[in-house]
Amino acid sequence: MLVRSLYEHHGRAMLAYATHLTRDRSQAEDVVQEALVRAWRHADLLSGENVSVRGWLFTVIRNIVRDMARARKIRPVEVNVSPDVIPLEEDHADSVVDSMVVADGLSRLSDEHRQVLEQMYLRGSTVVQAAKALGIPPGTVKSRAYYAIRALRQMYPNLAGEGQVA
Repeated sequence: MLVRSLYEHHGRAMLAYATHLTRDRSQAEDVVQEALVRAWRHADLLSGENVSVRGWLFTVIRNIVRDMARARKIRPVEVNVSPDVIPLEEDHADSVVDSMVVADGLSRLSDEHRQVLEQMYLRGSTVVQAAKALGIPPGTVKSRAYYAIRALRQMYPNLAGEGQVA
């Protein structure tokens, strides 16, 4: 009953004061709620004749806001970022291992197959550009690329399912 009465008589003024101090409506609402809880805990202090209830409530609000500001200075800054957005550091070791696997696989292919993959995947050539650079027909480029990739998949069956080998 005390809290309801205090809120009915002083709630708007408390919220306005807390909003002025915090510059954040939702934070101000939390401050007012905490002030009302403290008023409920100290109901005996507010029942005296010489007590200015509104003055006491405003002092409590000011102290709560001050305590919150002090606590923020001690804690690290909070950032509202989804974990999906946070960039993860790439592990250099993974890229080194991937490079070693690719180099090993390419060295185990025939020269014709390796040359086609180097043209298409390492140099970024199209089928026509690779055919021109290697002096072979485009159909041969496609065929060699197909068989080269198939050979890599057979060499590294665990990687083929993970999208590591084209």
